[in-house]
Amino acid sequence: MKNQKTAILLALVAVLLWSTVATAFKLALKEFTPFQLIFVASVVSLLFFMCVLLFSGKWRELTDVSARQLGASAIQGFLNPFFYYLILFKAYALNPAQVTQALNMVWPVTLALLSVPLLGQKLSWKNLVAICCSFVGVVFISSQGGWDGFARTNTLGALLALGSSLIWSLYWIFSARDKRDRIVVLSWNFIFGLIFLLGYSFFEAGAFTFPLSGEAFWSAIYVGLFELGVTYVIWIYALHKSENNAVTGNFVFLFPFISLVFIHFILHETIYATTFFGLSFILLGILIQQIRLPLSRLGQMLRSRNSRS
Repeated sequence: MKNQKTAILLALVAVLLWSTVATAFKLALKEFTPFQLIFVASVVSLLFFMCVLLFSGKWRELTDVSARQLGASAIQGFLNPFFYYLILFKAYALNPAQVTQALNMVWPVTLALLSVPLLGQKLSWKNLVAICCSFVGVVFISSQGGWDGFARTNTLGALLALGSSLIWSLYWIFSARDKRDRIVVLSWNFIFGLIFLLGYSFFEAGAFTFPLSGEAFWSAIYVGLFELGVTYVIWIYALHKSENNAVTGNFVFLFPFISLVFIHFILHETIYATTFFGLSFILLGILIQQIRLPLSRLGQMLRSRNSRS
């Protein structure tokens, strides 16, 4: 049964958990390479998804798969977790958490741009305004408090963070077309992701020589559980219980700001005012894309009426 209060509570729990993962990334990357972190996290996530399928009685759906669906999962698994997190964790290794997290937030704008060539959508004025807002946000974030902050921002790390948003957008487009149960899809994605990671390990010196205890190890386990695993299931259930997914979904925009609290008090990063300004511009661009103006709806109604007459 739908219950908006329950949906909002679950959404807030998910947002709170997602707000902690940027901090966990940096803690794990003190001793783990980006490859090692995504490998451990992927194993943990896959084990969690398998347990969910087993206890929910959906195990048969995992094995009842066609060659076409396996091909789709292979593409999705290459994009996420393999390629996306390798790029994202390298970005986190090169720049402060507040910079990388904020730059990664431009993915909804990137998604709108990719929808033009891949989905045949038109580039609207909202898309252009969103791009401008995001660009201003990127400049603010990269400044790290002032003009001298640009020198402290690792250019490669910033480009990787922005590039990760492109990879995530591609993954979203592919996964949105997959109508299978989401946990089944994620399970197969992570199976293929691990296959790609094992192949990549031959090019990674000391790929599996990482600590099996300590802060970094438990942070990697935490990432596997709460970056996608537990939190993703909570989020799916929140949307399932929601009476209005648009309202519930907007809570996700709280997490980058809440995340700055954890980044400051646990990682002891100085949070710059420019980070808040930059995030605000990026989120403004995302929200502008969601605007549905009354005049636009009126125009659509008139065009629809004329086409019928």
